[in-house]
Amino acid sequence: MFSVSKWTVSEPYIPVSGTLLEGPFYDRKKNEFRFVDIWEQKLHVLDLAKGPDSLQTLTTSESIGVTANIANAGEGQEDHIVAAAKYGFAFVNRKTGEISYISRPWDEPDKLRRMRFNDGAVDSKGRLWAGAMSDPKVHDIIKEGVLFRLDPDMRLHRMVEQMTIPNGIGWNDANDTMYLTDSPTGKIFAFDFDESTGEISNRRVHFDIGEGKQPDGFAIDVEGCIWSAVYGGGKVLRISPEGKLIGEILLPTRNITCPAFVGTELFITTAKDDTNDDQFPESIRFGGHLYRVDVGVRGQPKHEFRVNK
Repeated sequence: MFSVSKWTVSEPYIPVSGTLLEGPFYDRKKNEFRFVDIWEQKLHVLDLAKGPDSLQTLTTSESIGVTANIANAGEGQEDHIVAAAKYGFAFVNRKTGEISYISRPWDEPDKLRRMRFNDGAVDSKGRLWAGAMSDPKVHDIIKEGVLFRLDPDMRLHRMVEQMTIPNGIGWNDANDTMYLTDSPTGKIFAFDFDESTGEISNRRVHFDIGEGKQPDGFAIDVEGCIWSAVYGGGKVLRISPEGKLIGEILLPTRNITCPAFVGTELFITTAKDDTNDDQFPESIRFGGHLYRVDVGVRGQPKHEFRVNK
């Protein structure tokens, strides 16, 4: 029988007062932590050596769902990161906020307007995976989401169709299993993963939250456990490689979006909440901020996107 470890976080680390904070990323080389506000088109960057007062905010030309570092940035790209942005995969200038698209999956204007990219991650071979969903600013969310894979040769592949909100994505340490969240279903799925080709197969349910809440973004630790944010549930769940609940972080607001590891600490993004109730009496005050908690285990290192020269 599995015991469930518990942590409680009562105050924000940084009171950002954002709308939809997402895409947390620890840049180990720079000792920086960055995250986005999808709705407000902001990129936030924190110097971890200096702490909360060092937070800098850049307005981007379009919304960004997730970012990653570039392993072999070329001349003129030293100040760039790669991202899944509103219309597709793009380079982002960290000084100006300008977005330069490198691959857009749709040409038709209505589809471009109706969709936006959300969460994603880079695999061990430098391929960037990210999911697109109905943009709730434009259209009701329907089952038209797609998970894409962008390879280092810049070829784009449609990997999973008919999703609702493609969200947290990651791989086990052996790189033979890929995990993928579809939030409204309440499920985190597992696939067999071929590391050499990037192909996936044998989709099955790894974890079903089973309580009418939505798993959102996640991080994976060095023990192979998934730390999944629960949007609407005010918590982050630790899920074992066997798909069992073994840990729970409780937060003072409802809409938890994504965690990321910095050493043994989890930095956790959240979204604004306009609802008060007995379960989350101060949810409005505590939503849209950045939190952190030491959970005593380190996360998997993040991979960098590679560009074939």
